[in-house]
Amino acid sequence: EARITVAEPGVDRPAPFVRHEAQAPVLLAVGALVPRKGYDVLVEALAGLRMLDWTAEIVGDPDRDPPTAAGLARAIEAEGLAGRVRLRGRVDAEALAEAYRSAHLFVIASRYEGYGMVATEALAYGLPIVSTDAGALAETVPETAALKVAAGDAAALAEALRRVLADRGLRDRLRHGAETAARSLPTWRTCAGTINRVIEDLTP
Repeated sequence: EARITVAEPGVDRPAPFVRHEAQAPVLLAVGALVPRKGYDVLVEALAGLRMLDWTAEIVGDPDRDPPTAAGLARAIEAEGLAGRVRLRGRVDAEALAEAYRSAHLFVIASRYEGYGMVATEALAYGLPIVSTDAGALAETVPETAALKVAAGDAAALAEALRRVLADRGLRDRLRHGAETAARSLPTWRTCAGTINRVIEDLTP
C-alpha cells in the first residue's frame, strides 16, 4: 500500500459560477446511454413528477449500446415525457459546457460508478446534485452538495428530485455545498503533476 500513489482525475473549474432564475428548472444527466447509467430508472422517476415544472436533458453517446439508447427513447415516449426530456446525444466540449451552464440540477442515476467524472464536473459548475450512492459516488459526491439514494430505486430517486425541485432553500444549500467543494477540486495540472513526480521518483 505504501508504494501506491493516487492521482485523482482533475477538472478545470469555470469561473464565476452561473446562477439561473428560470421558471422551470432544467435537470441535466451526462453519460453514455448504457445500462449501467440507470437512465431507465431516471425516466421512471421523472414520470412520477409530472405535476412539477421542469425539463430534463440527457447528454450521452447513443452508439455505445444502440439497443439501450433505442429503449430509452421508447420509454420516454411511452411515459408521455417526449416534450420534457430531451436526448441530446453526443456533443462537443463547447456544447457540453453550455449544458452544464444552463442546468439548475444535476442527476446521476447510475447503478455503479468507478469514479464518476460527471459528478466532479457538475461540482465544478456549482450544481446541486441528486445521485445514487453506487460505487465511488458514495465518496466522490460530498453530502453537502447532494441528496443520495440507493441505486435502482426509482421511487427514492423521484422523492429526492421532488424535494430539491420543490424546495428552493434546499436547492440553494446544495448549490452552496457544490460551490464550496468545487474550490478544492484537483485540476488537471495537479493530476499531471502527481503522475510526473511518481515517474521522476522511479527514474534511476
